[in-house]
Amino acid sequence: MNDVQNQSDERNIDIQKVGVKDVEIPLVIQRKLKNGAVDTQRVYARAKMSVSLNRQFKGTHMSRFIEILNDYRKKNLVGVDIKKMLLDMKDRLSAENAYVKFDFKYFIKKTAPKSELEALMCYDCYFEGKLDGDEYKFFLGAKVPVTTLCPCSKEISDYGAHNQRAIVKVKISYPENEHIWLEDLIKTIEEAGSSEVYSLLKREDEKAVTERAYENPKFVEDVLRDIVLKLEDNKIINFFEVEIEAQESIHNHNAWAYQKKSK
Repeated sequence: MNDVQNQSDERNIDIQKVGVKDVEIPLVIQRKLKNGAVDTQRVYARAKMSVSLNRQFKGTHMSRFIEILNDYRKKNLVGVDIKKMLLDMKDRLSAENAYVKFDFKYFIKKTAPKSELEALMCYDCYFEGKLDGDEYKFFLGAKVPVTTLCPCSKEISDYGAHNQRAIVKVKISYPENEHIWLEDLIKTIEEAGSSEVYSLLKREDEKAVTERAYENPKFVEDVLRDIVLKLEDNKIINFFEVEIEAQESIHNHNAWAYQKKSK
């Protein structure tokens, strides 16, 4: 049959990224347990894959992205495996550059502070990799909710202080011979808030969480700076991006802060 994709194109335009997105696929990824052991978790993911397309070709071969996904879907996806996938994409699609991102829900078992009841907490996370020529970069990302309590409100009020849920998004990169666990990244973020957020709290837990937030007031600027200091102190991390948005409880707007740095 005639292969239209491989026909030449006369418009003389290289395409930076072309591929598939929102491909639904189950993945098996590695996870770190509380005792330091390693286990696996099966997650539902949405994949976004692309390659560069040379000006001489009319189109890319979309089916090959799905073939590659099926080849890799049962493997434990850490940075080195994603690099192999990108190399495979470049080779099978005759491309100079390749890109892949997996967005998924990640579940961690959390223990309530007083009742010690356990329940699963869900976090939006992603693995992202890109290969520009021979230069490979891997990114790990997580979106984590925390509680913030306004220091100004606490200072000026006769009693109480307004608080809100803040959403913290962190993206980091590190060398392919190193590894950072999602569990550790999420914990770093949670510790920077006025208090953590839980999926299951009994009355005694609500008291503990509320009082902890009151004793630990923070602006979005405080949360961001505390996270930045932790990431800067981590010698493995060579790039980070931090964004925090507090869903304000008494204002008709949100508070927001952002920081990016390459080390």
